[in-house]
Order: sequence, then structure tokens, then C-alpha cells
Amino acid sequence: MASNLPTLSSEGGLSSYLQEIRKFPMLEPEEEYMLAKAWKEHGDSEAAHKMVTSHLRLVAKIAMGYRGYGLPTNEIVSEGNVGLMKAVKRFEPEKGFRLATYAMWWIRASIQEYILRSWSLVKMGTTAAQKKLFFNLRKVKGQIQAIEEGDLHPENVKEIADRLNVSEEEVVNMNRRLSAHDHSLNAPMKADSEGEWQDWLVDDGIDQETLLAEQEELDTRRALLADAMKNLNEREQHILTERRLKDEPATLEELSQVYDISRERVRQIEVRAFEKLQKAMKTQMREQHFAQNA
Repeated sequence: MASNLPTLSSEGGLSSYLQEIRKFPMLEPEEEYMLAKAWKEHGDSEAAHKMVTSHLRLVAKIAMGYRGYGLPTNEIVSEGNVGLMKAVKRFEPEKGFRLATYAMWWIRASIQEYILRSWSLVKMGTTAAQKKLFFNLRKVKGQIQAIEEGDLHPENVKEIADRLNVSEEEVVNMNRRLSAHDHSLNAPMKADSEGEWQDWLVDDGIDQETLLAEQEELDTRRALLADAMKNLNEREQHILTERRLKDEPATLEELSQVYDISRERVRQIEVRAFEKLQKAMKTQMREQHFAQNA
């Protein structure tokens, strides 16, 4: 499946790589379905190859979102392609989803695992909240307009810590580590190169298939979340929604006043509710998998 795929041999070759993968046509739903059936039922490697090449642009687009971690873009793209190939191998066309919807999960997971391995920042014992901090710090800084260089202001540190459910010390340390690896988009890629980091950027325009795939993925996750929330009582639902599902989360102090309990008690309810929610969603996903493969 990986044979004859275009390769990004070096960082300087990104532009030519993007031009090359744009030559592969996007698949219509009916064509994608027939190719997936041919691969699944007959092991048609040519069909699998067409599915992979038609989604290389999706990999490149996702990979560009991880360009700020100081790692070679060609390796990030390569890891994303590995995730894409895994998705094609496991794709079940009868489930009703487009390949792009399914593949995005595998592509992102493959890239994130590579980044975590390379940085050696997030080890086996690290919490999900710290991983969330690693991959969301820049986005949250942009949302609160904390764009200054160097250390964050104390009020920004506190707000980020509350939003991402980590300690203020973890925010400070992670910001320093990430800042050390940030690159200006106008900085030369190499000391002897005229090319700049901004030359790596792909077109920000979202093609129709990617837009549809992202919407399908969002709808699926919302449906799973809504069903899983039914396993929580009313107070757990409210606290979890206010703390983790809002763009501007409520503080522990605010919720402690609503329920006339301590901030620590609110935190305990939030953690317990989140654990129950995770368990319920995993159960639903397993049940769906068994039902679809029965």
C-alpha cells in the first residue's frame, strides 16, 4: 500500500510535494465505497492505493497544524501517512461514514504519538489533562490574546490553568518548553537557505470533502457525548458542562456558591463525573463496534 507514494524527502521539498499530491483526484462517494469493498473483500491493493493517494492532501493539512513543535515537517507528514494507511486497512464502508471522517482520527493519533515520543515531555504516567495542555496551550493563548514573548502574566497563567484543568506551575513550565521551540514564520528554515517557515503553509481554504468530514466527525462525537451524559445525575451534568464543555469555563468558586459546597467538593464531583463520562463513551464505542461487526 505504501509503494509508489510521493515522499517528502526534505523540508525544502515541501512545495513540490504539495503540488505532486494535488494531482491525485478526490473520490466521489460511490467510487470510494466500491474501492473500499474491493480492498476489504478481495485485497485489491490498487484500490487501497487509490484511497490512500486521494487523501494525502488531508494528511498534509492536518500535519501543518502541528508545525509549531520544532520537529521536521517531513517526519510529521510521514507519520500522518502511516495513520492514513492504518485507517484504510481498517475502514468499514458499510458503516456509512466517509473515509476522511474515519481517517482523521488515525492521522491525528499517529502524529500526536510521534510528537510525544520525540519531545519526551509526556510519559506513561502523565495525566490526560497534561496532554491536553501540551496540544492546546497555543490555542488558548491565542483565545485570551496572551501573545507576549517570554513568561506569561500571572493572570493569564491562572486562566489557562483553570481552562485546561492543570496547575499554574504546569502551565508556566510547558509554556517555557514550547516557547523554546517556537519558530518565527519569517525565520529561515536553514542558515544557508532563502526559504522561510511561512513558505511551508498550505492553502487555508477548506475543500468540500474535508469540511463535510469534519462536520460528520463533530456530529458523531456530539451524539456519543449526549448519550454518555445520561449516565450522570443532574448536578454532575451541570458541573461537568460548566467546567469542561464551555468556551469560558466556570470557576470552582462560582460553582461552590451555586451548590453551597466547598471548592474541593466541586472539583471531586467534576473528576468523578468526567471519569463516569469517559467510561460510558468507551462502552458505547465498544457496543457500536460489536454491533457493526456482528
